Amino acid sequence: MEYGLMGAQIAGGWGALGQWEFEILYGLQKLHGPWLDQVMTFITSLADHGRMWILLGLLFLCFSKTRRLGVSLLLSIGLGYVTGNLIMKHLFARSRPCWILPQVPLLIPIPMDYSFPSGHTLVSFEGAYSIWRHNRRWGTGAFAGAALIALSRMYLFVHFPTDVMAGAMLGLVNGLGGEWLAKDLEKRVCLRKTVTKK
Repeated sequence: MEYGLMGAQIAGGWGALGQWEFEILYGLQKLHGPWLDQVMTFITSLADHGRMWILLGLLFLCFSKTRRLGVSLLLSIGLGYVTGNLIMKHLFARSRPCWILPQVPLLIPIPMDYSFPSGHTLVSFEGAYSIWRHNRRWGTGAFAGAALIALSRMYLFVHFPTDVMAGAMLGLVNGLGGEWLAKDLEKRVCLRKTVTKK
């Protein structure tokens, strides 16, 4: 498919950092087919509104062995919402590729928020890192899932490669921050219990 290399000046915001970003997206468009379209649409839907990762966090809270993991995961998602969705998206105000080239057919509804960083990728790498910190085997699978979700965002033409890379990096940082906050919260709770017993 050829859509022409239109400049990032369109759509009232900055777009690709270079032609290479659109070239990657164009290459992914050539892979489209009925079966792969359904797979990628399903994969990306798993991280809509962080739904799957939030549910996993709540599930982990239900069991004493994974409760700390659940707290860490949910705290990292909270950090991501603030740093990614509330701050960075509005700070950079980057247009999505589908806004810049609206003639490219989309398989999902047009996202209405800004492009940088990728929120789906952000929450997925927060979740994957949190799980990996507590269970390497589960975490390896979670990272594989997070990578597929990140790929799906480019395949579906709603994010640039650098959106996805930024989302992944910020997700790792927030995952680490969530772990630190969970440890601090655990210490405070333990200290409070000790004081109460005295």
